[in-house]
Amino acid sequence: MRCTKKTLVIMASSAFILSSTVSTVAHPRLLTATPAVDGTVNASPNMVTLRFNERLEAAFSSVVIRDAEGKQVDKKDAGVDRNDRRILKVSVPPLATGVYKVEWQVMSADTHKVEGDFTFRVGR
Repeated sequence: MRCTKKTLVIMASSAFILSSTVSTVAHPRLLTATPAVDGTVNASPNMVTLRFNERLEAAFSSVVIRDAEGKQVDKKDAGVDRNDRRILKVSVPPLATGVYKVEWQVMSADTHKVEGDFTFRVGR
């Protein structure tokens, strides 16, 4: 079988697209957060909620909220939502005006581990 240059380019492009798609789908990815990533809320939330693109393994997924000094300020009840295993949440007491850091680490049902962090602000 003789491959033309055009056939080789199409095959190479297809392989690249397929490999990019597989690596994107293969790891849990944070889709949304409440409060929003780098967002500002007027009043203290009572919960921080993270939604991922894949189902999470509860035993290997966690989230911690820290104040500007690095002190953990959440209620230490973080967990994966029983009704939707793509959601990770933690309760927080009333938070003072300021910037808070959300640190999370998750493992998807297919055992891929990912971690990240972001901040949000309470008050203006």
